[in-house]
Order: sequence, then structure tokens, then C-alpha cells
Amino acid sequence: MAKAANKESAGGATRLVSHLAKVFRERERLTQKELGAMLGYSAAAISALETGAQPASDEMLVKLEAVIGDGLGVFEVARELVLLDKYPSQFKDYAQEEQKALTVSSYQPLVFDGMFQTEAYANALINGSYPPVSDRRVAELVEGRMARKKLFDRDPVALIELVVDEGVLMRRIGSQEVMHEQLRCLLSYAQRRNVTLQVLLQNRGERTDHAGLYGPLKLIETPAHQRLVYLEVQDEGMLISDPAKVSMYSQRYAKIRAQALGADESLGLIERLAGESE
Repeated sequence: MAKAANKESAGGATRLVSHLAKVFRERERLTQKELGAMLGYSAAAISALETGAQPASDEMLVKLEAVIGDGLGVFEVARELVLLDKYPSQFKDYAQEEQKALTVSSYQPLVFDGMFQTEAYANALINGSYPPVSDRRVAELVEGRMARKKLFDRDPVALIELVVDEGVLMRRIGSQEVMHEQLRCLLSYAQRRNVTLQVLLQNRGERTDHAGLYGPLKLIETPAHQRLVYLEVQDEGMLISDPAKVSMYSQRYAKIRAQALGADESLGLIERLAGESE
């Protein structure tokens, strides 16, 4: 349920959209109930939008543009900005760079990278976080996470790599059905020509060297061919551009990738865990 307290935490783009939605509605001389009926929402939902108690979903923004946007493109432009408002503060700078990136390389030792998560997996993961967050915030975070998947189909094509620790494949988040769906989804992503998926085995440390013990790591190449590194731990994030540090982290990621199973072996392992192999 939308709460008035949500107004205080709303981002700038979200507050602006709330104001514009009311102005555009009143310009068309529509009541909240009438506009809601045209969009497929209740009058209460329109009221929550206009007061800032409930941020507009991406679907609502699309409908607002079509119904009262008057061809100005205001709500269309607002889609990306409102989405950024829904991300955690430490993730916003990285999120903007990720959607424009030429390449995205990720090593994840604890959970699947957000771009590869199913909606059910993301919902179970965020619902299980601590301190607990409200249902509204869970929905916002899941929506933001699912929106990142646009990168898979973007033109120009982005090259995406994921190295995932074997333990992530077996660490149950949510129900058995949620995990099974997640593994099958992972297999479908691995079939894409612009995606490379590798698994780093849990017994890697038996050989004394294990480059992945420092934690998760993400690298991107921007359209200007600048290389950036994003690190996140305990809800704190760092976007690093210093060339010397980026070089060091790039070397570490390259070692992690070299220590992982090859793409075909990784695919076979995931197929067995998902029960997809013959």
C-alpha cells in the first residue's frame, strides 16, 4: 500500500513526474477517476502518483505518454530518469554507465549478477535482505533490476561476460522452483552470441591460487573506450576510473576467468544441475 512517507524518499525525477502528471491531467480536464479508467488504473493509484506516495511504474509512464503526453515526449524521457530513482544510491552511477557500455564483465561469488536474475529470484533475494525493506521498495528494486536486461538486446550489441562461483548455482534463494527457473534462464542467456558464461569451481582453492577470493567485481568499457570498475560490498559501492587501479582489477578478473571452466564445460555443469542434460 502506498504511504505518505514515501514522498520524503522520492527522487527528483519521481517528484517532477508526479507534478507533471497532475498538470497534464488538469489541462485535459480529467478527474483522477477518468484518467485512471483511461490508463487501466484506479483513481487511488492516480492520486498516489500525483502526491508522490507511489512512484510511477514504467508501464504507467508509457500509458501516460500515450494518453495525456500530447506528443511532447515528456513521460517517455522520464522513464529512464524515474528508473534511476529506483536504484540504490550507491548503484546509480554504475547503472547509467552499464546501459551504454560496449562490454560488461562480471564475477559473482555469492549470488547471480542482477542482469541474469529472474524476477522470482530477485524478489526472493531482496525480500530476504536485512534490514528488511517495505513491499513497495522490494517492488521498485525488482523493477529496476529487470529493466537492466534491456542491455542483452540493445543495438549496438553489448558483449556480456559472467563468471559465477559454483556455489551460487547450488545456493538456494527462494523455493526449489525458483532456483530451477533461475538455472534454466541462465542456460537461455548462455545461448546468446553476445554472452559468455563461465563457472569457477568451488574446489579451485585446492590448487593454492584462487583469484576470486577478494569478492565480486564488475568491469565495463564505455562508448569512449574508457574502462571502469565497480565494486560493491555491504551496500557500499565504488565506481573506479583510475587507470592504475582499473588495470590491476582487470588483471585480477582475467585470472579469475582463466581459472574458471570453459564456456562449454560450464554450460554442461549448469545443464546437469538444472536437470536439462540427457
